[in-house]
Amino acid sequence: MTMQLEAFFDPRGWLSPSGGPRYLQLRRHLMRAIRSGEMEPETPLPPERDIATMTGLSRVTVRKAMGELVEEGLITQRRGSGSFVSGKGQRVEQSLSVLTSFTEDMALRGKTVQSKWLERGLFLPTPKEIELLRLPRDSSVARLSRLRSADGVPLAIERAALPPDILPNPLLVETSLYQVLGQNGNRPVRAEQRISATNLNSNDARILNVDPGVAGLQIERISYLESGKIVEFTRSIYRGDKYDFVAQLQLSK
Repeated sequence: MTMQLEAFFDPRGWLSPSGGPRYLQLRRHLMRAIRSGEMEPETPLPPERDIATMTGLSRVTVRKAMGELVEEGLITQRRGSGSFVSGKGQRVEQSLSVLTSFTEDMALRGKTVQSKWLERGLFLPTPKEIELLRLPRDSSVARLSRLRSADGVPLAIERAALPPDILPNPLLVETSLYQVLGQNGNRPVRAEQRISATNLNSNDARILNVDPGVAGLQIERISYLESGKIVEFTRSIYRGDKYDFVAQLQLSK
């Protein structure tokens, strides 16, 4: 643990009379530290009696907060060893305000990106691809499907479809699709994105190394050139336990 325990659990920094039940405030305080990476996976936590002493809370209150974090998979309790931060806690946040590629987004966070190709090439388009990309019926479509990981953790399955005049040779894409599109003057400048909750099917769950049926996020994105031409249709599946999408909102005056 990178911080001083006494300072971290000092209630003057996070406990408020108007903050709701005390166990919820402790739970939120621990959850924030786990998900932000301040508490790294496998970090040992003090015994409940020591947390109670440092926070001034009762052991019943501490036990309730810890119990909920165990149920959520953020803390693991091992018989004879104590409590530890689970590897499931840390999440990746992506802004919805800026159009970036996965590679660019992870690089900004200092993470190492890995990709495993699931499909890459020119194929016969589906009826939906013909409609969305406005393709002639006798056209082909460029498809890129890959597993995206960061620091060895599988995060998402990206399935992109592009008109062949935008990406005539999908094999040129080795890391960043947007980098290749930018070299040809075809990098998109805006996009429409739809986010919905989903439960992962057995195939996607196997690829992402999670149990079938767990919660995930499905992202459908249509990207455009400055001219208004559709350059990309992407349907991606993200792990719900590893990814958060964050939007910055400004109140209208």
